[in-house]
Amino acid sequence: MSREKFEILVSTCVPLPLDNIDTDQIIPARFLGSTTREGFGNNLFCDWRYDKQGNVTDFVLNKPEYKGKILVTGSNFGCGSSREHAVWAIYDYGFRAVISDSFADIFKNNALNIGLLTVVIPSDLLRNLIEQIISRPETRVRIDLEKQRMTVEYTGVMSSFEIDPFNKECLLKGLDNIDYLVRMKDDITDFEKRHTRYYENRTS
Repeated sequence: MSREKFEILVSTCVPLPLDNIDTDQIIPARFLGSTTREGFGNNLFCDWRYDKQGNVTDFVLNKPEYKGKILVTGSNFGCGSSREHAVWAIYDYGFRAVISDSFADIFKNNALNIGLLTVVIPSDLLRNLIEQIISRPETRVRIDLEKQRMTVEYTGVMSSFEIDPFNKECLLKGLDNIDYLVRMKDDITDFEKRHTRYYENRTS
């Protein structure tokens, strides 16, 4: 499925300074019945956003001063089960990037597969960024995927980040894995023809 291209993202951020947030906290298991990606954002962090009586809590997503397309969170984000619904919920809510100093491997792979960029920065910079966002909600962060660079616009603090070339190309071009293969169709067909002729010549 084609998706929006990710080139440069400039946005305010939502701070979530907690470590080891697992996928069941991101999207509780009772909401996993749907097989499509739409609608999961309504229940993102549901058990933190609402109490048992359904009342709105003081969780950060309920605070109007914190908004934006970038979630900045603690270490080992997305640990626990491998449910892909967790990244669906984050993306459907409106986030396009998550910044941390570490992610669970399966979560990171799931995120990149649907177009949600995971940005890993040093721990000290992450702590400072979270503190700044909390004290100055208007703080904007600029993420340049082509240059693999994150910049805090108010302070000018900058950090590079790593991403493998395949996922980078898919994000920049707005492709998922299937789109990528379809675009390679002619090359794949040519490869198959050349190797078929090669084996036919060897056996003739």
